[in-house]
Amino acid sequence: MQSGLDDVVAAETVLSDVDGLAGRLIVRGHSLDELAGRVRFEAVVDLLLDGLLAPVPDEASIGVARVEMFRYFAPRLSSFAGLAPFDAMRAAIALLPDGTGPETATALLAAPAVLVPALARATNALSPVAPLATAPHAHDILRMLHGRDPGEAEAAALDTYLVTVADHGLNASTFTARVVASTQAGLVSSTLAALGALKGPLHGGAPGPVLDMLDAVGTPERAEPVLRKMLARGERLMGFGHRIYRVRDPRADALKAALLRLPPSPRMTLALAVETAALKLLREKKPDRPLDTNVEFFTALLLDALGFPREMFTAVFAIGRTAGWLAHAREQALSGRLIRPKSLYVGPAPRRAA
Repeated sequence: MQSGLDDVVAAETVLSDVDGLAGRLIVRGHSLDELAGRVRFEAVVDLLLDGLLAPVPDEASIGVARVEMFRYFAPRLSSFAGLAPFDAMRAAIALLPDGTGPETATALLAAPAVLVPALARATNALSPVAPLATAPHAHDILRMLHGRDPGEAEAAALDTYLVTVADHGLNASTFTARVVASTQAGLVSSTLAALGALKGPLHGGAPGPVLDMLDAVGTPERAEPVLRKMLARGERLMGFGHRIYRVRDPRADALKAALLRLPPSPRMTLALAVETAALKLLREKKPDRPLDTNVEFFTALLLDALGFPREMFTAVFAIGRTAGWLAHAREQALSGRLIRPKSLYVGPAPRRAA
């Protein structure tokens, strides 16, 4: 039996394929290189949901849904005061009526895009900014976050991020969404279950500590000595290594390219020095283990550069990954097969009666 279900095939899918040995991510026949930095998030939504929902949510319907979600959530935001941002977002989404059709899917694509900026502003005692139905998705998210129109490079960077994280095989949250969908529960139920899985630090909860590590290093010249001490203490270098990829995570390259198109900053200079030092030290200390830069490293840098508070990073991840959850949930529900794996009992045998 494989611990953690490694190498166990739990579903057939047309949606995405992760080739860890080659360092390649395929989304419905397109490599990540063809999509990230080249198309908007809405195009990937269309790609993922084509044939699984009719009509497929498009830029216009998602824009209208953002306006509707804002009207629905804005009067209720005060009721989530005191909750951590991710928990507040999850609680708000739980208020949506469950369903399996395109209206529910479109609402779920729009809801986190509205909630994340509003909750981020609330942490600074700022009022939420209403969405603009005619704006592209990534552009409008940044507009709602900052109260101004973003620059072209900023909007493109967020689009690249959302596209990059939209789907990634049968990861923990996606598998959770498929399990719930296999019971014929609605898309809201599947999404809420996926959000619960995403919250864990071994899944979507990891990017924030990358910035904590950079803060600990402080300056580029301190990168190697500080990281060397961390490794000597048995600490993990955040943003390096991946459960699946045996080579460099292709999503890291896509996000790094988007980040380098933004204005240079001291943080970016520090990060590049930390990456160089980390890769050198990991090769020295663990030459038999393929530990390369993963998506978390440049996720933290990109979202920080775009102005998202680090406590919101996992919630921003959910904005993009919801597209994949919805597609997998629909694919699983249409198969009609309940996911019901078998467990191996290793407990004590019953006592025989005397």
